[in-house]
Amino acid sequence: MKNWTIGIVALAAALSTTAAHAGPTLDKVKERGHIVCGASQGTVGFGAPDDKGYWRGLDVETCRAVAVAVFGDREKVEFVPLSGQQRIPALQTGEIDILPRTLTWTLQRDANGINFTTPNYYEFTGFMVAKASGVTKVEEMTGASVCVQTGSTTEVVVNDVSSKLKLDLRPVVFDNVAATRQAFFSGRCDALITDASALASVRATQSSNPDDYVIFPATKYMDALTPAVRHGDDQWMDIVNWSIQALLNAELYGITQANVDEMLESDDPRTRRFLGVEPGNGKALGLDDRFAYNIVKQLGNYGEMFERNVGKGSPLKVDRGPNRLFIDGGLMFPMAFQ
Repeated sequence: MKNWTIGIVALAAALSTTAAHAGPTLDKVKERGHIVCGASQGTVGFGAPDDKGYWRGLDVETCRAVAVAVFGDREKVEFVPLSGQQRIPALQTGEIDILPRTLTWTLQRDANGINFTTPNYYEFTGFMVAKASGVTKVEEMTGASVCVQTGSTTEVVVNDVSSKLKLDLRPVVFDNVAATRQAFFSGRCDALITDASALASVRATQSSNPDDYVIFPATKYMDALTPAVRHGDDQWMDIVNWSIQALLNAELYGITQANVDEMLESDDPRTRRFLGVEPGNGKALGLDDRFAYNIVKQLGNYGEMFERNVGKGSPLKVDRGPNRLFIDGGLMFPMAFQ
C-alpha cells in the first residue's frame, strides 16, 4: 500500500510538472511575440484580407482565438497565404504554427506529420456550373471538364466520382486558387470543384451575376474541415483544441461577446470554471485561467463568429446546417471545461 501511495504521488507531481512546462511551439511563439497561421489565397468568409488589408474570415478568427488564448490579444498573429500544395509542408517544416485553412481531416494527412484538432466547419464537396448548362446534379456531368486545384482532396473526389458513375470527367489541374477560379469563369472548364461553402464565396464575390451559377453536391459525404498542428507537441495541440472548444462552449452556455462580463457573476459552476472565475483550467494548459473569457470578450462565441463571416449576416448567407451545436441538431459538440 505504501509503495502504491508513493507511486500515485510521484505521478501527480510529474503531471503537474508537465502541465506547467511550456512545449517547444509555445516557447517559440512566446519568444517571437505572435502566432503564424496558414491562410487561404483569398476565400471571402474563411480567409481573405479586406479592402484595408485586414484579414477576416472563419478560419482567420479561429486562429485569432488561439492568439487571444496565448497573448490575450487577437492581433498577435501573422497570416501566410498558402496554396493547396504548400499548406501541409509549411506546417510540417515549422513555417507556420497552425493550419486553419479549409483543411479536410483525412487518414493520409493525419498519418503524415500533422495532427488535427477540433473541426471548425462541416461541409460537403460541391460542383459549380453555369445555370445555362442545364446541369443540376452530378449524374448529368458526363464528359465535363472540371477545374481543380492540385494538392486538395477534390482531386481524389473528381476521380472517385468519375469512376463510380462512369462520367468520364476531365480534370483540368491548376497549382493555385486564383488560377483555378479564373479558368472556370473564363470558360476553360465546365465545372469548378471545391468545398461548397468556398463555391458560395466565389459565386458571391467573384462572379458578375451570382444567379448565373448553380452549386450541387459532388458526393453524399460530409467533410470535417479542421485546423491542424504538427505532430510531436501535445501541449500546443491542447491549446489549439481548447481555444476552438472555448468558442463552442460559450455558445452552449449562452455566453456572448455582449454578456460575457455579466456572466462572470453567474453562480453556475460550469460557467464559473469556463470563464476562469474558478481557477485551474488555464493553468492546466500553461495559459491564463481567463483565456476562454478573453476569447469570448474579443471574438464572441462560435455562433456569432459563424454568422458574421459566412452566415446570414455575411455576403455568403450560408445556412448553419450541420454547423449547429448538437443540441440544435448539428455536429458541433463542445467538450467539458473541467
